[in-house]
Amino acid sequence: MATGSRRGANLALPEGPALGHNSAMPTIDPVLVKPFLGPLSGRFDVDSLEECDSTSSELSRRADRGAPSGTVVVADRQSAGRGRRGRNWLSSPEGSLTFSLLWRFSGPATRLTGLSLAVGVAVAQALEELGAAHVRLKWPNDVLLERAEGFAKLAGILVELSSDRRGTQAVIGIGLNLLAPAGDLLMPAAGLADDLPSLPDRHRLLAGLLGALADVLDRFDAGGFAAVQSEWQRRHAWQGRPVTILQDEAVECEGICLGVDSDGALLVETAVCIKRILSGDVSLRVR
Repeated sequence: MATGSRRGANLALPEGPALGHNSAMPTIDPVLVKPFLGPLSGRFDVDSLEECDSTSSELSRRADRGAPSGTVVVADRQSAGRGRRGRNWLSSPEGSLTFSLLWRFSGPATRLTGLSLAVGVAVAQALEELGAAHVRLKWPNDVLLERAEGFAKLAGILVELSSDRRGTQAVIGIGLNLLAPAGDLLMPAAGLADDLPSLPDRHRLLAGLLGALADVLDRFDAGGFAAVQSEWQRRHAWQGRPVTILQDEAVECEGICLGVDSDGALLVETAVCIKRILSGDVSLRVR
């Protein structure tokens, strides 16, 4: 199910050079991630694979065998990568960064409403620290890039929860486009290269994402989604815009998108009321 596991080799540490938009992307080496993590390096155990079915599936299997919180699986290629609602997520070492993070919380899963939105805040925060200036968020779990011609999908997030007597574990899958993918896609797609003069070293990029995730997840664990609500709201792509909510391709409601509340529920002002939507199984489309 997983091939080419690499937990580090005896290699010189990089200076973190930028990569040109057409440069070959090197395989992630966990040893080279650690210097960029600094004092946070002890909180993460990174394993890099050449290929697996899905980083989230691989990490779930490891979690079942007792992997600790902070375990990370990153893969060059996925044969069965997946996104929300069972959609396929394709990845390649040349054009994307795909990884999953295991994070354990005390208490039941009901405490974790809004977690996928909080993860979006962390991704945006990390990319902005690298110089990206047009990152936006779409409910419930998409990271977008704002362009002159409209919004395009930059990254996807999939959070899977399971609980036992010890608490709740979250397997957090993130797929980030480094280069805009080609092909016939469900929605316009962008790459990080579209918002930066050059791509950062992938080890630095992964470390930046993990550092931002540690910060946001710690705050989320202490205060719930309310702790990062304002940070999500100010990056909201469709704030104040007319939207349509679809359930199984049927229109559930139409109205003006007001953002999210302290639980991460989407708020839509219809002609008769403000509708609160918690289910991530609906589709949200701007009109």
